[in-house]
Amino acid sequence: MDQIKIGRFIAECRKNVDLTQMQLAEKLGITDRAVSKWERGKALPDTSIMLELCDILCISVKELLSGEKTDMEDNHKNEQLLLDMAKEIENKNKTIWRTMWVIMTVSIIALIAGIFAVAFLMPEGVWQLVAMIGLCVLFLPSCFYALKLEVSVGAYKCKNCGHEIVPTYTEALNAMHMGTTRYLKCPNCGKRTWCKKVLNK
Repeated sequence: MDQIKIGRFIAECRKNVDLTQMQLAEKLGITDRAVSKWERGKALPDTSIMLELCDILCISVKELLSGEKTDMEDNHKNEQLLLDMAKEIENKNKTIWRTMWVIMTVSIIALIAGIFAVAFLMPEGVWQLVAMIGLCVLFLPSCFYALKLEVSVGAYKCKNCGHEIVPTYTEALNAMHMGTTRYLKCPNCGKRTWCKKVLNK
């Protein structure tokens, strides 16, 4: 699938039905950032909202996934395209999710091993402290990258209203967290709550 072509097609169809990115986002219960990412070819619409998106834009799923208007609709092919895409996205998300956990696990083990090595093998003093600080600094890039992977898949489910939130990297970084559960403000109900990560958005 050509994401750039699909993105341009979404933008064209959105303009044809006289909607701004914000208005389309509100109708779908998502952020305008998500719509912007589709239209720039950076991401594809989630399968959970694809049918609703097609209905709003007055196009078929087949047209959406091909990135152009078609003369004839084939419902069976549409369903198959949607199923194939759902499978592709699901597999991609699972791979990213596993990669994120591998990075964090290896990084934490390496950090702990490094701290123990410095604590027991280096004499106490300034250089031991410098080595420990150095280890912690080296640990940070893997944390930031793992967070980037975490934010790139799925969404965070609001505990209060069930709305699925797709925050920016900065919003996720600044939010308090316990594992992959983050304290975020829900754009739907306007309340801050602990939002659990889900991969189906």
